[in-house]
Amino acid sequence: MKIILKNCLFFSLSFFFVAYSSGQSLPFESNTPIPHSYVAYRTSETILIDGMAEESVWDSTPWTAPFVDIEGLKKPKYNTQMKMLWDEKYLYFMARLEEPHVWGTLKQRDTVIFYNNDFEIFIDPDGDTHNYVEFEMNVLNTVWDLFLTAPYRNNPKVLNQWDMKGVLSAVHVAGTINDASDSDQGWSLEVAIPWTVFNEVTQMNATVAGTFWRMGFSRVNWEFELKEGRYSRKKDPNGSYLPEYNWVWSPQMVVNMHEPEKWGYVYFSARSPGETEEFTPPEQEHLKWFMYQEYRKLLAAHKAGLPLNKSLIQSNVVWKGTEVVLNIALHATGFSLLCDSPFGPETLEINPYGKFIRYETNHP
Repeated sequence: MKIILKNCLFFSLSFFFVAYSSGQSLPFESNTPIPHSYVAYRTSETILIDGMAEESVWDSTPWTAPFVDIEGLKKPKYNTQMKMLWDEKYLYFMARLEEPHVWGTLKQRDTVIFYNNDFEIFIDPDGDTHNYVEFEMNVLNTVWDLFLTAPYRNNPKVLNQWDMKGVLSAVHVAGTINDASDSDQGWSLEVAIPWTVFNEVTQMNATVAGTFWRMGFSRVNWEFELKEGRYSRKKDPNGSYLPEYNWVWSPQMVVNMHEPEKWGYVYFSARSPGETEEFTPPEQEHLKWFMYQEYRKLLAAHKAGLPLNKSLIQSNVVWKGTEVVLNIALHATGFSLLCDSPFGPETLEINPYGKFIRYETNHP
């Protein structure tokens, strides 16, 4: 999807602002959402990737919450929800998209799929915001898969020629494609990504059970117009395309999916669908959200050529009765933001390339 950087709209602080009282919570601002979480259960049932999700295991698998507008709480025009499962070979996705006019035109793999209505998957296995994958598909089951070494803000290599070897995808349409004479219910999709794909992204463990990954999910939807019965993106009177809608599982608070620190959490449970397991992100993840909130301020100042110092950020806060101090280290290549973890002898760092790292430290 494209990136539009603009001021976030004002939303209810009771939802997006974690109150900074009694030193118990970090001072999150309105552009730092609390990411959603989802528990993906393990399936022993064979899944046929046909877009229909007729296997009984899907019936026992919980839906995500309905997607919201990428900038916050505004309710999208059409409903979107999804589910996830996994087994020893694949990571499975199933999504259902309400759409009264199902249309698509793009048929070439690795073209810019979000110029059609599409569904998008972003996966960062180790949560360091670097070396992540993106997968997009439209209703014609045309896919675009790519590998990014970093978010766009950090000048990454974008490997458009990279392919998810062995990925399976399919679409089922409840209605007709590219037929303006009727009204449709929408379309559903299934995707199966082999675990072997992620060997190029991270150091894979023997099993993902009991671990969590960071993931983002987005749906791009365009206003359309008809010319001689053919669908296309709608233009304004000046001939420019109207802006697209971006509907997401976990809000980004800005029209930019490439801020991976805001993506949701997917926890891999060894239990089967129908059983339940609770997951809450570790408390140290809250500190990572806070560090990236302040890092984004420093990065904007750095790109504007301004001198970097602690007056630009909230560098000293009290969290759960412990002082948390953010320190800035200047380098020839930029800067780092560092913090001693309140949970043990460990230093947390966002390095000069914007990557999150952690390492043991022993202070005298």
